[in-house]
Amino acid sequence: MKETIVDERVRGAEKIWTRDFIMICLANLCIFMGFQMTMPTLPLFVEQLGGDDRLVGAVLGIFTFSALLVRPIAGRLLETKGRRIVFLVGLAIFALSVGSFGFMGSIGLLFMMRIIQGVGWGFSSTASGTIASDIIPAKRRGEAMGYYGLSGNLALAFGPSLGLFLATVLPFQELFLICSLLGLLAIVTASLIRYQKVERDPSTAAVAKRFDVYEKSAIQPSLLIFFISVTFGGIATFLPLYTAEKGVDGIQWYFLVYAMALMVTRLFSGRLYDRRGHRAIFLPSTVLIMAGMLLLAWMPGEAILYLAAVLYGFGFGSVQPALQAWSIEKTAPNRKAMANATYFSFFDLGVGMGAILFGQIGFLFGYRSIYITAAFSIFISMIVYLFIIKSENRLKS
Repeated sequence: MKETIVDERVRGAEKIWTRDFIMICLANLCIFMGFQMTMPTLPLFVEQLGGDDRLVGAVLGIFTFSALLVRPIAGRLLETKGRRIVFLVGLAIFALSVGSFGFMGSIGLLFMMRIIQGVGWGFSSTASGTIASDIIPAKRRGEAMGYYGLSGNLALAFGPSLGLFLATVLPFQELFLICSLLGLLAIVTASLIRYQKVERDPSTAAVAKRFDVYEKSAIQPSLLIFFISVTFGGIATFLPLYTAEKGVDGIQWYFLVYAMALMVTRLFSGRLYDRRGHRAIFLPSTVLIMAGMLLLAWMPGEAILYLAAVLYGFGFGSVQPALQAWSIEKTAPNRKAMANATYFSFFDLGVGMGAILFGQIGFLFGYRSIYITAAFSIFISMIVYLFIIKSENRLKS
């Protein structure tokens, strides 16, 4: 009985669902909703403007590369200028750029605006993850990051389906303005957060003066998320076109089923990481993701499409927050922003490489080849992970 009381007191002192944590989750929900609504609809817009699969991949992929380039800058500014200004500026750039999409009369102009959107996304998403890691208790990091990830998962559950539905009843111009409005709501919510002061040590000044582009302690999980996020580029960019080509209905439901499966994993995967670490999560999760990719390559009908969504949701929903928690686990407090920047840079690089590479593969070999290649990328992540584990075991012995 005494142990139970002590445990409840400890968990109370390490409360997750504080006012500020709820605000950062709501802001993240809004910005991700605006982002997810554009993911399956932009390829349709590019096709309307006269683009082929290669141009679809280029327009979708360039966004992540611009985000990748600004993340180290965002990480440095978060540590030197504070969280609030970086977050709000990033959200403002994102909202304005998305709202302008429908006014772009050529693929070239849309391409340029996607670069600007990537800058806003790089600043806002790096800041959001860092602010969340500031707020959550360290001993419940895996669990809290899983709950924080739910905000993005809710957007994933409803954003793509809502975007595809609105694209059938509204002009693209109005659709993108709605996405921009969600960005403005994120700004309002973000302004209500009570931001913590950035903790600095004597090394911070020296860090700010040099060209600091990554956090060393976050490299291993970041490299792994790169190979995994490549698969996301194939799903978000080309799955609507692939299902249409095969005559398989229900693409709107794919994203909902995937997100619901992903949300279920948040109920237990974070706690499993806190108790047993990444070794209990990584390999089982990547096996599920690989199976989901191979099922998409096969996909004779809707049932297999939905089964692939469940497997991918369980796998990605477990491994993504685990790798993000791992990336900041051994990072000094004044380096959390740069660790988040490193992690999301590799995430963006994977999505961008996937979109561009799969655009070429889809154009030359067909959409089915995209998902076979994606499964191979997951296999590579497993090999890399086993090398990491082998190195850790060698250091311990």
